[in-house]
Amino acid sequence: MRAVLLDLEGTLYAQGAPVAGAAEAVGALRSRGLALRFLTNTDSKPGARIVEELAGFGLDIPLEELFTPVVAAKALFTSGSRVYLMVAEALTDEFAGVAAEPPYTHVLVGDCRETLDYALLDGAFRALRGGAELVALQRGRYFKRADGDHLDTGAVVAALEYAAGCTARVVGKPSPDFFRLAARSAGVDVAECVVVGDDVTTDVAGGRAAGAVTVRVRTGKYADQRAEGLAGAADHTVDSVADLPDLIRSGGSSPRSPS
Repeated sequence: MRAVLLDLEGTLYAQGAPVAGAAEAVGALRSRGLALRFLTNTDSKPGARIVEELAGFGLDIPLEELFTPVVAAKALFTSGSRVYLMVAEALTDEFAGVAAEPPYTHVLVGDCRETLDYALLDGAFRALRGGAELVALQRGRYFKRADGDHLDTGAVVAALEYAAGCTARVVGKPSPDFFRLAARSAGVDVAECVVVGDDVTTDVAGGRAAGAVTVRVRTGKYADQRAEGLAGAADHTVDSVADLPDLIRSGGSSPRSPS
């Protein structure tokens, strides 16, 4: 293995606090000379703000090591793209170079809780009916915060798919292309990567589909997904990211614990 692709929320931190041993684990991986990329489906804030928040958890992550759906989406759009934006206000500057007027070629859906109303939703529907492609930064069902669970972007994506009779192209996790692009940004092939995360439907499913070795942690969404019967797909399962350096040091040859 030449690189480790690490999920953030649920893996390095959970419910507003760092996972015990996370910073030490990241340091141990760096000391082994492994390339690192930090993957997140966060679609509500720019990368610089995410890096600032990680610093508050004691995680010193350079911006160039962060890989988000926004990075993947910007790689998708060309100079001729005309995009109907349903994204957080904080992300509008990220797409400042993309034309945002009709006729639309794409409808981009992200975290739009600040701006979502019937007019915005109906405008997206009409653009899709007019031939635009539906692109989702991610399609998570829900996300966890210290105050409980919250509706995620996937609900809005599903509504537009149903109404317009189309299927979204997902640029974030679990899209295999997301993991391949993240690996490429680290200068390696995805087959040389370990993908680590708590979510079997995004981190594990996407990593396996891309051809990486997958490790699931028993933090974050793990308990919820076990209760739902979503288990058994990862190559390895560990209690937390703190156990990852030992697993990699052993070459993944230690006994596989139940997912």
